[in-house]
Amino acid sequence: MATLTIRIPDAHRDRLAAMAAQRGLSLNKLMEEFSVRALAEHDTEMRFRMRAARGKTARGLKLLDELDRHHAQDS
Repeated sequence: MATLTIRIPDAHRDRLAAMAAQRGLSLNKLMEEFSVRALAEHDTEMRFRMRAARGKTARGLKLLDELDRHHAQDS
């Protein structure tokens, strides 16, 4: 496992530490969870972009419209 040192304002560090404590986590574990989420979002976006480049624009837009309608019904 690697060690990463970052510089952030003291106020941000304090807020992150409080968030971690509220969740019952160490600050280290909280940052690990944040990194996992960021990487998952990045991977999802990259897969979407690769598929979009191979796909059909009209079909993709139709699927997005259907998704919007589905979410609008849930609201």
